Amino acid sequence: MLQQTIIKKIAKKILFFAVIILIGGFGGMFCDRYLFPYLSTTKWFSGYDFLKRGAEDITVINKTEQTTVKEEASINQIADQVASSVVSIISYPDPNSKKIALRTDASSNSSSSAKNGTGVIVTGDGMIMTYADAINPTGDKYKVMTNDGNVYDATLLGVDSYSNLAFLKINASNLPVVSFGDSNSVKAGEKVIAMANGFDSYSDRYASGLISDFDPLFNLAGLSVSSSEKLEGVFEADLNYEKYFVGGPVIDYNGQVAGIVGTIERNNVQDFFVIPSNKLKSVINRAIDNELSKNPVLGVYYLPITQTYAIENNLNVQNGALIYSSTGQQGLAIIANSPAQKAGLKIGDIITAVGNDKIVAGQNSLPDLLYGYKQGDSVNLTILRIGQQMQISVQL
Repeated sequence: MLQQTIIKKIAKKILFFAVIILIGGFGGMFCDRYLFPYLSTTKWFSGYDFLKRGAEDITVINKTEQTTVKEEASINQIADQVASSVVSIISYPDPNSKKIALRTDASSNSSSSAKNGTGVIVTGDGMIMTYADAINPTGDKYKVMTNDGNVYDATLLGVDSYSNLAFLKINASNLPVVSFGDSNSVKAGEKVIAMANGFDSYSDRYASGLISDFDPLFNLAGLSVSSSEKLEGVFEADLNYEKYFVGGPVIDYNGQVAGIVGTIERNNVQDFFVIPSNKLKSVINRAIDNELSKNPVLGVYYLPITQTYAIENNLNVQNGALIYSSTGQQGLAIIANSPAQKAGLKIGDIITAVGNDKIVAGQNSLPDLLYGYKQGDSVNLTILRIGQQMQISVQL
């Protein structure tokens, strides 16, 4: 019994010391790994060298989390902000009209054929905007399919001669209206998304790409010279299958419309471009005011003057619109019986300002400044003629 008692006491002492050693070991590890490095960074203990040495071999690793976002998923989410305002437009001949022949070729794009295009809702009471080439502007009937599956009869309000944008009206209310961004803030290299609904059944189509550049000299006249009545200055976009997106919106990554896809044939080649949103807003305001038929007319063909052109041609101005014809003939630079001819404008004149606004290529082009007026308005043009500045009043 005595021997067993002694063994138990020895075992308890051994266990006691083992626990002390274990606790001390864990305590030392804790101090070495956590407590000493922390104390070495505090104001009171930062001066103790043994604490600094204890922290020298410690690397503190902060846990970070990596989140992977699929770009195609984010594109869909961005486009969804505009999708409810994008519509499909069907223009087709009236079967009861004797002047329209029956459609015989399914691939035909003539006015006697049905055509599907894309447009956007610009007012809550049913005004739709598209590019004229996306529909048959001479067709007899129009239908509009909205994102919610409804189909409406539509009436063509008109086509804007300055921008070639077409406007239709459906009888509806409280429609989701597309949101336009500030195209002046859109820069080359910015990612954008194009959206369309140009198929036989309502379905969304997307393309992602880049704004390649802003072309300040691109004029919708489609000629080697610019027209005072046609929009000037468009975005070039790097998009696939652009022909499917004519009339549809180009959306920036904030979910706002940066422009509308347009097209024009130049030198037997179909060019595609994006009309900037700030230019769209001016046209929409005119359509809302029912003034699409009141666009001003000056009647000149011209070359936009840039700094490069001025240097190459030894001009003493760096901005303006040079009334021009490659043949040098007055009649090919100024349209007969136009306001320009009646006011006495001549080939070789450089228009530098419209009213108080100076002409600057890409910012305040001649057509853009004229578009702020209506037919019948009078405006003073500042011109340079053989180096002499003068004012000429023109009734548009």
